[in-house]
Amino acid sequence: GFATNYAFLMVGRFVAGIGVGYACMIAPVYTAEISPASTRGFLTSFFEVFINFGILLGYVSNYVCSKLSTHLGWRVMLGVGAVPAVILASVVLWMPESPRWLVMQGRLGDAKRVLDKTSDSVEEAQFRLADIKEAAGIPENLTDDVVQVPKRSHGEGVWKELIVHPTPSVRHILIASVGIHFFQQCSGIDSVVLYSPRIFEKAGITSSDNKLLATVAVGFTKTMFILVATFLFDKIGRRPLILSSVAGMIFSLATLGFGLTVIDHSNKKVTWAVGLSIAMLLAFVAFFSIGMGPSPVVYSSEIFPLKLRAQGTSMGMAANRLTSGVISMTFISLYKGITIGGAFFLYAGVALVSWFFFYYVLPETQGRTLEDMEGLFGNLKWNFPKNKNKKNNKEVSNGDGPNGQVQLGSK
Repeated sequence: GFATNYAFLMVGRFVAGIGVGYACMIAPVYTAEISPASTRGFLTSFFEVFINFGILLGYVSNYVCSKLSTHLGWRVMLGVGAVPAVILASVVLWMPESPRWLVMQGRLGDAKRVLDKTSDSVEEAQFRLADIKEAAGIPENLTDDVVQVPKRSHGEGVWKELIVHPTPSVRHILIASVGIHFFQQCSGIDSVVLYSPRIFEKAGITSSDNKLLATVAVGFTKTMFILVATFLFDKIGRRPLILSSVAGMIFSLATLGFGLTVIDHSNKKVTWAVGLSIAMLLAFVAFFSIGMGPSPVVYSSEIFPLKLRAQGTSMGMAANRLTSGVISMTFISLYKGITIGGAFFLYAGVALVSWFFFYYVLPETQGRTLEDMEGLFGNLKWNFPKNKNKKNNKEVSNGDGPNGQVQLGSK
């Protein structure tokens, strides 16, 4: 906001970008590790909820600041973002450490105190601690507040286990995590978020105020429907939300492409096509937000084994941000090359491919403890065990999991 030239502005943006990158990886992992299984989807999806609430506030501030002088408007618009950053920096000081990280450092007493505060019952806290100790390689009979931790739990060889010589389960998990992040951004959502005014202009809205107000409607729709998704993750599961969301996206993207193509090939304003395009743009945002919006963060933060979770989740988020950058930077060139209607037909085709990927590659994780996840993966023959265990008592499921592993679920 205080930039005196373009270089100053870019340095500030670069530093802010580093902070955003840290937050995108740390926030969902931390939330997943501290949450009980019964509400993990609800709590982890809040990351995406507040991102979209921030985007909505950004749209509103754009509209408000557009009334200020050009010299002042953009400075206020960017500078006001420092306020929530200062609040966040202050509140983080009061947050407890992840119990899984504490166990990996041998601080069992601290981990137990955090789990007692963040579990649905004392019994669940005990089960969670036992599972985390087992995953970290700490014998069950060690119960002191501070214990010696095996060297292998400190992160040595993580990249080798994740990329060079992964087990079938880890390879499947990595494909699922990177894939869900990749396809989320390939649907073109950031093109819609960043270039809404241009899209509305192509659809026939020419007034600057009307374009900004229509863009606010996009942000409002996105935020409202993602709030709906937060209450459904732990009720109906991840797969139903993802598959229904993508199906709606395919329909709305294809219809939006049709409406924009009709407008592009008409010499006069076609009112019904304008209305259809605007409705389908909002429908696309709604369908995206109810499943595909929060799902990558929720899903990828909960499926990796404890030792690989931070690095694995960061790979998924890196794929997300890289794909987002490519899609955002190519949108204008794309619609100039194949028309704006053609661009959305292309996004619809990518969404169709993603539906089959999600159907065959992503098992259901609803109600499972984090330490139980690895047993769901490793079978890319696409015959996944159904999750019937939704309560909090630990039990052994009927039959063996993929690769002969016994599946420990939450009943």
